[in-house]
Amino acid sequence: MDLRTRSFDHDGVLVSPPHDGNGTGVLVLSGSSGRVETDRARLLATAGVSAALTHRWFDSPGLPAGIWEYPLEAFDASVETLAAECDRVVLLGSSKTAEGFLLYAAHAPRVDAVVALAPSHVVWANVGPGPGGELRPQHSSWSRAGQPVPFVPYDDDAEAVGDPPAYEPVYAQSLLSAADRVTAATIPVERFFGDVLLVAGGDDRVWPAVASARAVEARRTAYGLPTTLVTHPGAGHRVILPGEHVTEGGRPMARGGTEAADRELGELAWPEIRRVLGLVR
Repeated sequence: MDLRTRSFDHDGVLVSPPHDGNGTGVLVLSGSSGRVETDRARLLATAGVSAALTHRWFDSPGLPAGIWEYPLEAFDASVETLAAECDRVVLLGSSKTAEGFLLYAAHAPRVDAVVALAPSHVVWANVGPGPGGELRPQHSSWSRAGQPVPFVPYDDDAEAVGDPPAYEPVYAQSLLSAADRVTAATIPVERFFGDVLLVAGGDDRVWPAVASARAVEARRTAYGLPTTLVTHPGAGHRVILPGEHVTEGGRPMARGGTEAADRELGELAWPEIRRVLGLVR
């Protein structure tokens, strides 16, 4: 398909099909790798959405160096760009942006749905340095209206396992050692009334994505909010959608799963992603 591509700020692109599409605009951002998800945006535009927007969201001139009290309002410009051109706006985030998008959507009336791949149910401490290059003391990953969002700190006595390192034990231990902070740091997903799709691998070695996804599902289901969870026991942190290549980038770490299982999870999730995007099955 001969897609239309327009440049966007911060190495970004807005991809549209040659026809009008279905009226849905999608903001698709990477997790803590920070890469520009051009191939995924092209996949979504080929599937029939009206616009798929992706861009670098940190560690670029004019952007925060890391995910350290990252202002949630920074997503506003992208959402407004899509809202100006489309009838619906959907956020599709992976890992760290799945966390951020679930948090952002709770106060974003322009957003109609969230697709959260390998999500978190809580706000975590910073990933990367603060403005002065400092990593400690720990700060929230996110801020709203200039105020840090309550967060779960990392237990500095917990250790990653293996080579490359699996960080899931660090996150699991941190939830226990900072149990008194979990309630305040829990993302208020019940404040978002749109559709939420959660996709998680049971062999995720980065963080406990399935447990987090189930916590989000339970919290929203208690309020009768539309929520779908797709899992695969053998898949890892990466979700490979049909037609996608295996992505590289980010810090060296164990992500779990296998390419075959990660693709199977993507195949299972794809019909639900199409549904959330308003595409014909």
